[in-house]
Amino acid sequence: MTVQEITDSFEEIAPLAYAEDFDNVGLLVGDPLMEVSGVLVTLDTLETTVEEAITKRCNLIISFHPIIFSGLKNMTGKSYVERVVMRAIKNDIAIFAIHTAFDNSPQGVNKGMCDALQLQDREILLPKKNVIKKLTTYVPKNEVLGVRDALFAAGAGNIGNYDHCSFSTKGHGSFKGNELSNPTVGEKGIIQVEKEVQLNMTYEAHREKLILKALFRAHSYEEVAYETITLENENQTMGMGMTGFLQEPIDEMAFLRLVQKAFNAQGVRHSALREEPINKIAVLGGSGSFAINAAIKAGADALITADLKYHQFYQAEGKILLVDVGHYESEQFTKNLLTDFLKEKFSSFAVILSDEDTNPIKYL
Repeated sequence: MTVQEITDSFEEIAPLAYAEDFDNVGLLVGDPLMEVSGVLVTLDTLETTVEEAITKRCNLIISFHPIIFSGLKNMTGKSYVERVVMRAIKNDIAIFAIHTAFDNSPQGVNKGMCDALQLQDREILLPKKNVIKKLTTYVPKNEVLGVRDALFAAGAGNIGNYDHCSFSTKGHGSFKGNELSNPTVGEKGIIQVEKEVQLNMTYEAHREKLILKALFRAHSYEEVAYETITLENENQTMGMGMTGFLQEPIDEMAFLRLVQKAFNAQGVRHSALREEPINKIAVLGGSGSFAINAAIKAGADALITADLKYHQFYQAEGKILLVDVGHYESEQFTKNLLTDFLKEKFSSFAVILSDEDTNPIKYL
């Protein structure tokens, strides 16, 4: 298997197209055509991580966080980022990062947090916008079923828990080919009126290339008429954070002890206690202060996240219990999820979970 073949598999659970604009995901170091001897999965790629990959004969590192986040103007080894990249290149080790593409995935970091607390009835906290598109095309009446089924097979027409969704309208299409045309029906230079069906389907943005390829392959016309637009609808199955319910309500102190144990946190910071039972939980791995209002609006009794600043705890305003478990602690489950996915997907090479504790924060 090549690096490209393995990293492309993540499109099934965390398409890179859905990473945040500020992020730097994908293949950061290495040759995409290189044959893979072993994969090391980690939360962060540090110098010790590269050494571990060398020792364990892994030439592909799958990292949650990107080692290269902003531009590198030179490569002299003056920073740990440069030293990691230089060491990886010298030893023919590729580095791939998935970060916020996995944050937005229902199979990603927030799933891991919900699993740790055994939350039920899960929903996306902040559904992602501008990732649902709509295709409109015009098909000869006698071809519509074939074209429709080809589009379904490519992933069009999937909406939440439903698939094979479409809408069609009968009508008449007209066209006239010029001297260079080769029309499937009619003759060049003569206006042709054909019974056609307007076919409409929505689809997830990352599937567009495959869907259009299927359209052109299944459609008989030399020049296929189609339109694509981006919808404002939110994708309820993808986005930042999740909500879920505990198996039964518990008091706040019992909840905080549960969280500390579930996340193996050295310390848990929290806002003022409300003296209310905890039942509905919102989670968001990493820096999640931007989700406080959304968690309150969703009716969550508590929000578990990380990197909350002093004044942000005031935003609880007695409406929610804010819990900061630490950045590493909130995202620690991602490498296990990625490892499990790769082991199930591929069996021809070793997939190894890194032994390195890459948490840069230490406690007394």
